[in-house]
This record gives sequence, C-alpha cells and structure tokens, in this order.
Amino acid sequence: MSLTLRPLTRAEHLAFVADRPSVSHMQVPSWGDVKADWKAESLGWFEPDGRLVGAGLVLLRPLPRIRRYLAYLPEGPVIDWDSPELERWLEPMLAHLKGLGAFSVKMGPPVVARRWSPEAVKAAIADPEAHRLRDVPPTSSEQGAADLAGRLRRMGWRQAEPGGEEGFAAGQPRYVCQVPLAGRSLDDIHRGLNQQWRRNVKKAEKAGVKVVRGGFEDLPVFYELYTETARRDRFIPRPLPYFQRMWNALTAEDPDRMRLYLAHHDGDVLAAATMLVVGGHVWYSYGASTARKREVQPNNAMQWRMMSDAHELGAHVYDFRGITDTLEESDHLLGLLRFKVGAGGEAVEYVGEWDFPLNRLLHKALDVYMTLR
Repeated sequence: MSLTLRPLTRAEHLAFVADRPSVSHMQVPSWGDVKADWKAESLGWFEPDGRLVGAGLVLLRPLPRIRRYLAYLPEGPVIDWDSPELERWLEPMLAHLKGLGAFSVKMGPPVVARRWSPEAVKAAIADPEAHRLRDVPPTSSEQGAADLAGRLRRMGWRQAEPGGEEGFAAGQPRYVCQVPLAGRSLDDIHRGLNQQWRRNVKKAEKAGVKVVRGGFEDLPVFYELYTETARRDRFIPRPLPYFQRMWNALTAEDPDRMRLYLAHHDGDVLAAATMLVVGGHVWYSYGASTARKREVQPNNAMQWRMMSDAHELGAHVYDFRGITDTLEESDHLLGLLRFKVGAGGEAVEYVGEWDFPLNRLLHKALDVYMTLR
C-alpha cells in the first residue's frame, strides 16, 4: 500500500528525530532556519494507519527571476532505505515537490557504501601506486549500498557530481572521516590516536594549553581566527552573521545542539571550533586557528577535548566531516586527511548525492549555469 506524504509541524519532526539513533544535523527543523537563502519545509511519510514512519527537511532555492525551485534534502530524507519498495517512499515525495514548483530534486541518502580503517588509509597514502581512495580495496563494504544505487538509477535518479555548498552547487561530501566511539572507553579512544597525535596532545598539556567552551558572545573571537584561516587556506569565509544565526537557531531547538570550543594559551586564543550534536552523532563543524604558537599544538588539544566530550555525551561516532579522495602528495588537502585519520578516524564513503530532473530543460539550464559561473 502507498504511503501518504504531508508537511510536518516542527514538533512532529523533532519527536520523530528524537527516536532515531542517527540523524544528520541537516535533517532537523532548525537547519532550515540556518539556511536563510532557502525556503524550508518538514515532510512526513505516513502509513495508512496514520503512523509517522519517515521524515525529511527539504530546502527550496529559487531560480533567478522565475518562481521555480531546486529542492534539496541534504543527508536525507530519514526513511527506510532498505525497503524493497523504494518507489512508495520516493514517488510521493517527487509528486509533492513538483507541486511546490520544484524543477529538480537533490537528495543525499545517509547510507554508507564502504569503509577504510586508519591502517588501510595510512598504507594507501604510502603506496605510490595508489592515487585515489576509491581505487583502494576497502576494509569493509555494504552490498545494500550497491543495491540502492542500482534501484535509484532504474527509477530515473542520476548520481550527482560532487559540489560545494555555495549557491546552487548544493552538495555534501561523499567521503568523510569518522572516529567510532560506541563500546569504547576513553582510554581505548586515546590508544587509537597515532603516536604523533598522542605526543601533540601531551605537548599541549605540558605547555599549558587550556580548552574551554564558549558562548554566543565568543563567536567574534572564533570569527577572527576563521577569517585568518580563510586567508591562509585560500577559501571564501562565511560572514559572521551566518554563525550567529546558526547558534541562535540550533540552540533554540536544543541548548546542546551547537557548541563552541576555544583553545587558550597565556591569555591568547589560538584555535576555535564548532561542534554539532544530534542524538548519538557528533560533528566537528567549522575549525579555525592562528599561525602563531603552533608549536604548543592547540588544534590537537581542542580536538581531543571535543572527542572526550562527545564520548561523555554517549555519542557513538565523532564525525570529522569531509576528506579528500585523492592520495596525491601534491594535493594540499592530504595533510588534513592525515590529521583526521591520525585521530583514529576511519574513511567512510557514502552512496553519494542523487538528482531527479522534474523539468529536464530547466535542470539542463542549471547544469550549464553551474559550468559557466
């Protein structure tokens, strides 16, 4: 029998999320408040008996000058992706979004395809024949992800090319680094750090680095470091009001949804980072640091404090978010991969993001627009 789809209230959506062990921070109602350039709607899937069995946050971004939308469900929706009848979930969603004026739908099923242990990633980086993570045999793989990809293609969905999050190039990383916490003591997690990480955490402690939690009033301090990081690493920073809006929106929904950490040394803030919490999943979100006093290792100290706090919260995973797929020494992102894997993180590949063109002409026009901009 078919499922019914209708908009959810914020309370209904939050109650559904609260009963799930892992839901992305981009699939809670407050994320729609963060993304001010998008319209947001919570959707619910109902069985014929009225039970709510799925939920999703959809973001709607208008095309310039016409009232047609790109509909985007980042790292969602939260539905039964193992269902042999996936059509009964996705067809009502496409019909509803088409009725809202969507010309294309993008979604990111939160389904893991493959994993590489820290040891496997380290060996791959050292192998001169290995150029991309995707070409290295995984430590484990999920047959269900391959089956899901095949079913989506048969339904007319197309696997999206990786993109950035800015503007219409909506996209989340396909490859991430995650430190498993479930069933492990803090000592187990500390032993999972590589030798360099353990040495740096100890060095920071001996140097007197103190990591503290901040609040809304400390966001300008974070932002000063963030803009310095942007200049150093050559990326365009988000404006301070974005982080202030994020703080207000997320903490209004749950006081512990967003945290800010600051690493101090002799009265000087050397590093800062935001951490997001939804149920048993904790994410390192945005990080920033100064080039001053790097020898006291404030970043290692801060990350270790954040992982320790995530463990204390009972989280089952500490998520470092995106990593590069390339293993080339010439890629400046390889150092970031080494840093994250050195914390005991495993490389995780998701099934990726998928597009469904509801209006092929407008969808193609968007592709051309994104290629030229």
